[in-house]
Amino acid sequence: MFSQKRVVVVGHGMVGHRFVEALRARDVEDRWWVTVLAEERDAAYDRVGLTGYTEHWDRARLALPGNDYDGDERVELILRDRVTKIDTAGKFVTTVLGRRIPYDALVLATGSYAFVPPVPGHDLQNCHVYRTLEDLDAIRADALRAGDGATGVVIGGGLLGLEAANALRRFGMTPHIVERFPRLMGQQLDEAGGALLNRMVSALGITVHVDVGTDSIERAEQGVVVDLSDGTAIDAGLVIFAAGVRPRDELGRAAGLPIAERGGILTDSGCRTADPSVYAIGEVAAIEGRCYGLVGPGYTSAEVVADRLLGGTAEFGEADVSTKLKLLGVDVASFGDAMGTTPNCLEVVVNDAVKQTYAKLVLSDDAATLLGGVLVGDASAYGMLRPMVGERLPGDPLAIITPTGSGSGATGFGVGSLPDAAQICSCNDVTKGDLSAAIIGGCTDVPALKGCTKAGTSCGSCVPLLKQLLEAEGVEQSKALCEHFGQSRAELFEIVAASGIRTFSGLIARYGSGRGCDICKPVVASILASTSSDHILDGEQASLQDSNDHFLANIQRNGSYSVVPRVPGGDITADQLILIGEIARDFGLYTKITGGQRIDMFGATVDQLPEIWRRLVDGGMESGQAYGKSLRTVKSCVGSDWCRYGQQDSVQMAIDLELRYRGLRAPHKIKMGVSGCARECAEARGKDVGVIATETGWNLYVCGNGGATPKHAQLLAGDLDGETLVRYVDRFLMFYIRTADRLQRTAPWLESLEGGLDHLRDVVCHDSLGLAAEFEDAVARHVDGYACEWKAVLDDPDKLSRFVSFVNAPGEPDPTIEFTEKSGRKVPTVLGIPAIHRSESA
Repeated sequence: MFSQKRVVVVGHGMVGHRFVEALRARDVEDRWWVTVLAEERDAAYDRVGLTGYTEHWDRARLALPGNDYDGDERVELILRDRVTKIDTAGKFVTTVLGRRIPYDALVLATGSYAFVPPVPGHDLQNCHVYRTLEDLDAIRADALRAGDGATGVVIGGGLLGLEAANALRRFGMTPHIVERFPRLMGQQLDEAGGALLNRMVSALGITVHVDVGTDSIERAEQGVVVDLSDGTAIDAGLVIFAAGVRPRDELGRAAGLPIAERGGILTDSGCRTADPSVYAIGEVAAIEGRCYGLVGPGYTSAEVVADRLLGGTAEFGEADVSTKLKLLGVDVASFGDAMGTTPNCLEVVVNDAVKQTYAKLVLSDDAATLLGGVLVGDASAYGMLRPMVGERLPGDPLAIITPTGSGSGATGFGVGSLPDAAQICSCNDVTKGDLSAAIIGGCTDVPALKGCTKAGTSCGSCVPLLKQLLEAEGVEQSKALCEHFGQSRAELFEIVAASGIRTFSGLIARYGSGRGCDICKPVVASILASTSSDHILDGEQASLQDSNDHFLANIQRNGSYSVVPRVPGGDITADQLILIGEIARDFGLYTKITGGQRIDMFGATVDQLPEIWRRLVDGGMESGQAYGKSLRTVKSCVGSDWCRYGQQDSVQMAIDLELRYRGLRAPHKIKMGVSGCARECAEARGKDVGVIATETGWNLYVCGNGGATPKHAQLLAGDLDGETLVRYVDRFLMFYIRTADRLQRTAPWLESLEGGLDHLRDVVCHDSLGLAAEFEDAVARHVDGYACEWKAVLDDPDKLSRFVSFVNAPGEPDPTIEFTEKSGRKVPTVLGIPAIHRSESA
């Protein structure tokens, strides 16, 4: 029988939580009682995903699983109480609230704090750091006060600085990044990679100042003025310091524990300090003199200490400091000896200025062993390359990083070729051998692998490799849509098309089970809409729709709705402009010109929607379907009618395409663009369907997407006449609608399509599947059956009866919907805070 001991953990971040989890999972004899002390109000949350908080402002969504230890009576969690002193002689800690807690073992997981350079004015009210949820709340408040378009300055161009700049963009601000180093991400990228990242970030509307320092920050009437060392003065609404972090080692210093030369509590390879009862883990630990600022090494240190407290001899080995992330929509990765410091090493580089990609591999002097690398713009090969560091490459290094290589394909370089010792998940130290053993043991899908090995449960970058490994091991992956349907979305589409079933209840009764869920109901609703011209609110279909489709309008943060009439190709008459203005004035709506050349009216309540629609329909306008997973817009330039460079009539082509495909439901939204010449003013290559005029016709580009994963569209066919162009677009859209997964946009659909662009070209242009006529007929039926969804509601009393704020009090306004004034504009108020996000309705 083991004696009962207490371990006190100071700090409840990601690493502290991992330690508690590891100790409790391994302590089968219950040797240890655990007390966790934390100064923040929130239990352990995903600090790596901190910027995601700016998308939803929901703290609970960042909470780490099991962070409250509910049901574990041997773990005591104390929040909002900071440890102020360690008494190593008496073996107890004291807290700011007067607690005195004894320990047998003490684990310091205090992490780090944001470094603020001693710049004059650094302590002004408008200056912030980017470290905690409270920091982001404070930054948001200042951003709201500054207003849309105001400048925000980020001091520091590393990982954190770029994330902070991204957050400012979400707030509607114009970011500037100030970096003292000659390039962005100087610790992870080499000169060429940093230069490409600089260009790509600048192209996003972010001003980058490199190789320059900050001299002072001075108070101004509307914010602050940031003076740079090159003489530049920036008028800013706020400043964020993201100039690095420093270990929070003050408790260790005060207790007399040795501190490393650059800070951090000095430990041995077992993460033990000079006091044998005290350990340090995570960013505060200087393990054999070195601090690590990444979650992977932090988790490793937590596992080491958990093992040591249970009598083990685990040691902290060589840390994986690889990094892969998407910054501002740009893929960036570095791994191993990224800077090429190994003596006599070789470098293989592919720098594609046109495609804006940069890849470098660092190899041993015999070009056989991978030592490290850098990827910018396209990091798709990272998952395969990082586990190979220190291993012999199975093929030509250049082929691996060329655009056609992508780390697989002709080289034969796939996850199956990795050795069992290759580390697939660096965050949780899971090897290919661990995963293979789990698969043999019965883990036959990605969730099961994640559950039994923890691979992919932290940063998530290795999740694609888990699926690839399952496929390499010969495990067939389920394509079931959800627990109620064993078929994929594409299979359900074929069933609906062949069987003639027109209701969800009929489909699930014959081909599924149960009552359905939030996954399958909208998918079936979309399929039913894609295969007929029935109104989406007819009968049973109405109950399947999500909030936007249910009310034929985009719901906003405060419960109001936006209304977007169709403006085909951006072509609008003066009378229509006047009508929109009159409606916005009469109903007190906020108006915004969207990126798709339409006018969005915000702030309508449910009961106001029908009257707004009636006035628009009477004025000859119709629903723009900004609420639907369907065609949104066809953007155009002014074309040959007005532009001296125009080669074809892009406006008429855009109008024709929009009127042809309006209302066409799909797995996800569809956007198009038509440019009248190669100057590309309509930005057609960023669209799902992009059409660019040539001297002799039209070039057709497909599968470009914006959003979180931007992709350029790829050329499908060139110099087409108008009739052929429309036929090809018909076929492309119907092939996508029939075969894509739920909520899959065209770019990832193409990436998942076996045979890729070549196969798509064969289907669309050469009719390799013999389905061209069927695809074209389907579009023709859609065109013939199209009707404006707003008008159909206005003409149907049953449908119209849905549009009331309260069923038991029709006509009464919703008192919970509030607005406030911001810079002379009406904006929604949510919980007393003016909302800064607006739903996408372009």
